Amino acid sequence: MNILLTGATGYIAQRLLPVLLEQGNTVFCLVRNAARFDKNKFGQDAKITVIEADLMKPESLHSLPKDIDAAYYLVHSMSGNKDFSDSEAKSARNFSKAIGETAAKQIIFLSGIVNSVELSKHLASRKKVEQLLSECKVPLTTLRAGIIVGSGSASFEIIRDLVEKLPVMVAPKWLHTKCQPIAIRNVIEFLFKVLLKEFTFGKHYDIYGPDILSYKEMLLEFAAVRKLKRRILILPVMTPKLSSYWLYFVTSTSYSLARNLVDSMHVDVVAEPNDLADKLDIKLIPYKEAIDLAFQKIEQNMVLSSWYDAMGKTYSKEMIKKLLAVPTNGVFVDRKSAHTSDRKLATARIFAIGGKSGWYYANWLWNFRGFLDKLFGGVGLNRGRKNPTAISTGDRLDFWRVIYSNTQESRLLLYAEMKLPGEAWLEFKIVDDCVYQTATFRPLGLAGRLYWYAVLPFHYFIFNGMIKKIVT
Repeated sequence: MNILLTGATGYIAQRLLPVLLEQGNTVFCLVRNAARFDKNKFGQDAKITVIEADLMKPESLHSLPKDIDAAYYLVHSMSGNKDFSDSEAKSARNFSKAIGETAAKQIIFLSGIVNSVELSKHLASRKKVEQLLSECKVPLTTLRAGIIVGSGSASFEIIRDLVEKLPVMVAPKWLHTKCQPIAIRNVIEFLFKVLLKEFTFGKHYDIYGPDILSYKEMLLEFAAVRKLKRRILILPVMTPKLSSYWLYFVTSTSYSLARNLVDSMHVDVVAEPNDLADKLDIKLIPYKEAIDLAFQKIEQNMVLSSWYDAMGKTYSKEMIKKLLAVPTNGVFVDRKSAHTSDRKLATARIFAIGGKSGWYYANWLWNFRGFLDKLFGGVGLNRGRKNPTAISTGDRLDFWRVIYSNTQESRLLLYAEMKLPGEAWLEFKIVDDCVYQTATFRPLGLAGRLYWYAVLPFHYFIFNGMIKKIVT
């Protein structure tokens, strides 16, 4: 079959794609920036065609193939922009029109459970998208999920942050809210097994795991699986705004996402029972088992995708090209170089930097800089990295974004996503037996220049120490 996969660089699509390929399907992956899609990790023989298009620009959708059999709509936004609902609606309209001009027999949409009269802005937007997709002449199958539990999922990583960082949690009253989590493996099974099943056309289904839990119970059961003793104290006077800040500072989430999550947690998100799992022969995975499975993936360095990858700025293809050309005029540069007797080891250290490996020198200063970034509304340092040793163009790396990554060339170029009065690049490369480490800062006005001179003394120690650790 020929299948169109939208949101192909996203968390869910990156998990679904290997399953579609294993069954011999040809998959057309729709992405805004082809440079951020690593086709090679799915194998040299993978039947993948990458289509670069933007759902916000209907003229870019003319390149969609006409002979597709089905399409997955996995575009999702938890953006803090005030108009994200309008953007989601516009994307859905443009997609509906474009897919209606193909031979597609089914659209499959992953949404959220919307069984409450009082919906958050996020869930109301999801429901509006479902309505718009249903108006297309191509039949729609909607799967509505609540909390998704899997390595790299937003819910899993936020719960993990809370449990592993806080022996005692002073939490808001929404921790009593009920939900029905579902394992990522079950989500992927549902998405794949409803493919071209005619009895699902024009219908929506809640998909869910076997456990109905409060958020407090989810945290405590997570702690039990990890063999950690944790106490949770509920503070009933905690406002939604304070709750959002609590999540933002304690976990790796952004403030805008924390705010949307808190808004969604005010009402119970318990599924309406149905027999879809029985019809599709899907065995539902309990919550604790889903946690175990997630950590197996983490321990084996097999995390295919993470929600963190979407945090930070969104880059167009033109912007990536622009950022690749590190400016040389009107910038401050801190350049270090050192000889290495083991190029292979030095390369490995460069490509393992950040995340749990740290930055090799004065990590407490890096952590303090990450705290300051969070304080001013930035992404902070604790986004980490998806894989401890491998990194690709487009990946996040703490408060950086990978602009270029090539181990054969021994070159890694990072662009800063922290809050700055200007722009910053950090580049590592090895030429012959010499390691070059270059920090470039393009200041914005007087504030940018003052910032550079304020951090310059710290750069001397940090960057000297870092390059010494790389080459020794």
